[in-house]
Amino acid sequence: MKSWFARSGRWILLALLTLTFAARSGRGQAGWPLWNAYVANFIDEQGRVIDHQAGDHSTSEGQSYAMFFALVANDRARFDKVLAWTQSNLANGDLGAHLPGWLWGRASDGQWHLLDSGSASDSDCWIAYDLLEAGRLWNEDRYTQLGRRMMALVAKTEVAALPGLGLMLMPGPSTNFIKDNVYTLNPSYVPPFLFQRFVTAQPVGPWGAVAADIPKFLKQSARMGFVMDWADYSQEHGFLPNERCSAGGGTKPGCGSYDAIRVYLWAGMVNSKGSMRGKLLAAVPGMADYLANHGAPPEKVSDQGVPMEQDGPVGFSAAMLPYLQALPQAGKAFTEQQGRVAGELNPRTGLYGNSPTYYDQNLAMFGVGFIQDRFGFGPGGELTVGWRH
Repeated sequence: MKSWFARSGRWILLALLTLTFAARSGRGQAGWPLWNAYVANFIDEQGRVIDHQAGDHSTSEGQSYAMFFALVANDRARFDKVLAWTQSNLANGDLGAHLPGWLWGRASDGQWHLLDSGSASDSDCWIAYDLLEAGRLWNEDRYTQLGRRMMALVAKTEVAALPGLGLMLMPGPSTNFIKDNVYTLNPSYVPPFLFQRFVTAQPVGPWGAVAADIPKFLKQSARMGFVMDWADYSQEHGFLPNERCSAGGGTKPGCGSYDAIRVYLWAGMVNSKGSMRGKLLAAVPGMADYLANHGAPPEKVSDQGVPMEQDGPVGFSAAMLPYLQALPQAGKAFTEQQGRVAGELNPRTGLYGNSPTYYDQNLAMFGVGFIQDRFGFGPGGELTVGWRH
């Protein structure tokens, strides 16, 4: 099949010039146009992050990402608003005593409140990380102490010892994801740099062990080098795809899609010093191999590791940028995905896509922000930001 780059070379060149100009202005620039557009479209004055494609619901994930982006943008006022709303509405007023419920929205009686008080461990870890780094970068100890309290809660309730594997972050309260000696895990819930940072902040915790096992977890749970959204583990059978698939909701055969795409993103953003990034990239080579001959990542990969024909949205291409940039052999694929992303920046909205979706913008904030050098992660997982240079 003729590559997307070959079909659209002249158009992609113009798009690349646009993205390159934006990238050159990233480091040290006070403003972040994409963050400003994101705030205008998805965050209300209270600090609630709203997913308009999902019934205007809010999630702990959305709140955690917004706190991270606010820190990258040096937007402390917005950071504080998002933190305050999260703490008041998802955590009974105290994130240090209650991990946040993952879903808030309109109930069947028409009232707006917490719909599911169960915690989501990835969001919990992101919020704890955001607080640790806000405390360090803004020299504010109250953030640091709250982050440490959250870490202690995560370690107590969301980390489990998997027989034959080791310590691992469960997707939420451990008991909810263990049944008949089968452990259900989500590979996208363990960005390695978070746990590298936690090791320094809390050396006596489980974080070093969790971080060390991430490459093995990814390699063993991948199918033909492709990450799955969810995976089941047992000592007897090892890893098998879970029956859940996030794409489209509901219960579908196991696959790699909207959750899994983040794993490639995280792998590419890990600092190149040490062996971690090399191990992660080697564990999930499927997407790089696929993009060597295709113009966009697939929206879904089957539970057998077979990519489906439907292209993923623009956010998937944005998520690929750090991953492909980290692979010396993937220069052509990186250029193609960079061009696709740049070409879908909507000048009217300042967001990506003709009808910008919430999740695409989050992936773009991470992927594009990283390659524009607005932020990065040090060897110990510490956040580096453009406004500190």
